[in-house]
Amino acid sequence: MRLEYFDIIDSVDVFDLEKGHVEATSTIPDESPVFEGHFPGYPIMPGVLLLEMMNHTAGYLLLGMNNFGRLPFFAGAKKVKIRSFALPGMVMKSTCDLVHDGSGFSITRNSIHIDGKLIADAELTMMLMDFPSPELPVLVRERARRHGVEMGMMS
Repeated sequence: MRLEYFDIIDSVDVFDLEKGHVEATSTIPDESPVFEGHFPGYPIMPGVLLLEMMNHTAGYLLLGMNNFGRLPFFAGAKKVKIRSFALPGMVMKSTCDLVHDGSGFSITRNSIHIDGKLIADAELTMMLMDFPSPELPVLVRERARRHGVEMGMMS
């Protein structure tokens, strides 16, 4: 996880397009410039970055469902709950399930667990758009490969 680069996910562990389900893992770094201000002497993963992890997990699901042909963008969140602190060194497991897909928008149900305990959940609305440049799909596919998503996993 490289927080300052919004490289939030370490690995995609489950990528089931048929069921509309993705699971990802990430370990919160022991040190990050983010923690210098959140909070000095008591580093806590910012809630907005927990939401971003859920967003990235949903993004992988939608990228796969669209064969990496369209780019998902965060459009909104409902029912967001941060239930517990996430601290450096902790391993987070993020899950995403498709609730609705249509009209260029998708709704997903997302959660993050640490040691089996629910620490955050939300319902996300994602907007699908064409890639704005020819370079971006190449970069997105490369990041997906680094996170364990192989093009053969996609049906």
